[in-house]
Amino acid sequence: MKPDILYEDNDLIVCIKPAGIPTQSSRIGTPDLVSILKNHLHTSSVGKPRQPYLAVIHRLDQPVEGILVFAKNQKAAASLNRQLQSDGFGKHYLAWLCGSLPGDEGDLIDHLVKNGRSNTSTVCAKDTPGAKEARLHYKVICRREETSLAEITLDTGRHHQIRVQMAHAGCPILGDRKYGNSGIHSSSSSSASSLPMPRQLQLFAWRLTFIHPTSGRKMEFKLSDERLPF
Repeated sequence: MKPDILYEDNDLIVCIKPAGIPTQSSRIGTPDLVSILKNHLHTSSVGKPRQPYLAVIHRLDQPVEGILVFAKNQKAAASLNRQLQSDGFGKHYLAWLCGSLPGDEGDLIDHLVKNGRSNTSTVCAKDTPGAKEARLHYKVICRREETSLAEITLDTGRHHQIRVQMAHAGCPILGDRKYGNSGIHSSSSSSASSLPMPRQLQLFAWRLTFIHPTSGRKMEFKLSDERLPF
């Protein structure tokens, strides 16, 4: 499998992760994006038999399609990680939601706790052991029948954050088989169950911005309209 690369230089690779492919997997024999990119680096390098360096900066859930950046050296990785920790990254998503969020624009602030056994996260009380604050900003772009399209910007990067917070707000993401059809106690749960289930989770990491670790210029990448089934 060839990677869908949007940009590459000596410091980084920006590419599109397909839906269904994990960013990185510990399971032997499971294809993941890191392995695909390392194979690309190995075959494209001449006279460099060593294992290529590739640092994971951020991740996407396995069913999510979208843009990721990887560092090709330690200096670039350190710079990108600093930006990620200091809100220098702009991670923007598009999602089709069941129902309507409260208002056309706003913030969701919750506390989440991860269950490693079930690989799920849930909204919890602030003082719950292991709880972490989750913040995001949303802006509704359009509404169509019982659904709405929202642009979502993450302020934090928690496990399954967008999927959990949207479900908790009563607006699960279309196609979300893990959080979309059960455990939602809201007025929108009935409408969610009456909508057809898409084959793909309708959540896309469609835009990414950051500062180039060497040149210092602002980098911006977007998914093309053809990649978005909206």
